Amino acid sequence: MTTVNRDSAEFRDYLTLYEKAPLLELGALAERERYRLHPEEVVSYIIDRNINYTNVCVADCAFCAFARRPKDNTGYVLSFEQIGAKIDECKAIGGVQILLQGGHNPYIPFEWYLELMRYIKAHHPIHIHGFSPSEVVFFSERFGMPVGDVVRQLREAGLNSIPGGGGEILVDRIRERVAKKKAQTDEWLGVQEEAHRQGMKTSVTMMYGLGETHADRIEHLFRVRELQQRTGGFTAFICWPLQPEGTPGMSDYIKTDSVTYLRTLAMARIICDNVPNLQSSWVTMGLKVGQVALRFGANDFGSLMMEENVVSAAGTTYRSTIADMERSIRDAGFTPRRRRQDYSLITDEPLAAVA
Repeated sequence: MTTVNRDSAEFRDYLTLYEKAPLLELGALAERERYRLHPEEVVSYIIDRNINYTNVCVADCAFCAFARRPKDNTGYVLSFEQIGAKIDECKAIGGVQILLQGGHNPYIPFEWYLELMRYIKAHHPIHIHGFSPSEVVFFSERFGMPVGDVVRQLREAGLNSIPGGGGEILVDRIRERVAKKKAQTDEWLGVQEEAHRQGMKTSVTMMYGLGETHADRIEHLFRVRELQQRTGGFTAFICWPLQPEGTPGMSDYIKTDSVTYLRTLAMARIICDNVPNLQSSWVTMGLKVGQVALRFGANDFGSLMMEENVVSAAGTTYRSTIADMERSIRDAGFTPRRRRQDYSLITDEPLAAVA
């Protein structure tokens, strides 16, 4: 991977903009970029379900309250039938996708993942957005397979796209401190590039507030932009702050405020001008801030997220209904539209009632 030159004029200018620009001025710059990419007055969202197939994990990330060590009596692996039932519940309310992610569980054989993909496609067909780059690197190391083979076999078994989970901050100095057992920067980006090479689309994320500097956050955005310039495989960027409340390893950290979120989101829209979509993270920030984010560069309201466990385990999450989400979008001056994972809009499918 290429290195980021923090001494370049462009890098310094963006860092100054992030740190010094008045908030509303920064928002206006991001909104201008949003309208360049999406001139229509539409904000999209998706109905999906986050299915965590296992919570057993040996990565020991300092910021995670969800994972359980092997032999913990609260650890689990969902059966195919349990996963299928969750998919059916999602589809019953208009869901068009599942987000399938789990811990780094050393006791699950690789064939289990392949059989799961085949089972879902045969019995509960739906778009599978699954296995973060960190999981793919874990599979590669655990089963002694090149990353390209892992991606290929998952894709051939039924995986449709890869989520950008585990992005955190794409600076090794930070990753080594908070998640040293998990994929480091070049490994994480390498999975993304390999998926793009094989024709798959992926999303990309940033979780900030891990003790990184502002320059570290800008470097993360530069790395995203650089890979997108070469592959064009990213569909969307999503960022949110660390949720330290309930996370023993990060309990001394202070959760960043809404202004920091809006500034970071705006910088993502300005710098990553080649990533087509920017999500508002109302799940971590709440509907009100999520609504304001639509004026700070975001063109997508994320997911109804029928089920969410990882952020919830840290003690901070927000719930909503389709009606509330659509009301928030309309109150911000936009027309809400449901979408698929590739951001194509849904116009011909009935929407089941959701309480």
